[in-house]
Amino acid sequence: MNKTGKIAFLYPGQGAQKAGMGKDFYERDEDARRLYDSASELLNLDMAELCFTENSRLDLTEYTQAALVTTSLAMTAAVVKRGLKADVAAGLSLGEYSAVAAAGGLSAIQAIGTVRKRGILMQEAVPPEIGTMAAITGLDAETVTAVTDQMEAVSIANYNCPGQVVITGLKEAVAEAGRRLSQAGARRVVMLNVSGPFHSPFLAEAGTRLEDVLASVAVAPLHIPYVSNVTGAYVTDSSLTKALLAAQVSAPVRWQQGVEAMIRNGVDTMVEIGPGKTLTGFLKRIDKAVTAYNIATWEDMERVVQELEAKGLEA
Repeated sequence: MNKTGKIAFLYPGQGAQKAGMGKDFYERDEDARRLYDSASELLNLDMAELCFTENSRLDLTEYTQAALVTTSLAMTAAVVKRGLKADVAAGLSLGEYSAVAAAGGLSAIQAIGTVRKRGILMQEAVPPEIGTMAAITGLDAETVTAVTDQMEAVSIANYNCPGQVVITGLKEAVAEAGRRLSQAGARRVVMLNVSGPFHSPFLAEAGTRLEDVLASVAVAPLHIPYVSNVTGAYVTDSSLTKALLAAQVSAPVRWQQGVEAMIRNGVDTMVEIGPGKTLTGFLKRIDKAVTAYNIATWEDMERVVQELEAKGLEA
């Protein structure tokens, strides 16, 4: 599409998954179906069954990550064929792998194979049930940091948007931090349904092991920039990608900072590709002036393309 403004593709992270995600793309688009089938063959998993039916595995980290990246990139294949092109890509945590693939640094199948191994490493990083995460709303990041800096075994995991950060760590520490933050004026403290203290120092070993996995992955030159969760800045040199992805496992996700970087670089339209509307919701709290769309279904894709065409973006 020819356009005057800049478009970003955004990709959700773990937690966005839902049974049935991507099924309409699988049924209606040959390239999307081929990617699901290729992922099944690569991983020796029935990816269609995993993504399209109600099952307990979809919420297990070692399966979730491959399922969500497969779905997001299958949707992207259909979106790009409809003529929608991005000037930059960004993904929240796990979603960064979809962003790197959309930017040309990894093939879709490379991204899927890598996150399958990443999910297993993260699942194995700490014993089950000892770590957790919690979303804190109604406080600025500085106030949350002032509390967590006084504590052991808890830290900030995500800078999502103004008034919302996520904390991570051992269960008891996260619960105590939640109580202290409530006393400090937090509007809500919501414990997240996750299987570990992701984006915390407890995942450092998983990051080291992920470096070994990434060492055998060939990263290609980028067609467009993507945004690093670790730095919140554009990446234009794919030689940086492996180190940033390895660090990302245990580093805080600077999502708000990354979105602000895209806006400074002239992005005025952001399209979330994947199940849910989480990133679209964050965007409204970061900058209401940016136009936000989400594509979670085939009908969403048709609507978004039509609306962008109506604004003068010709396919």
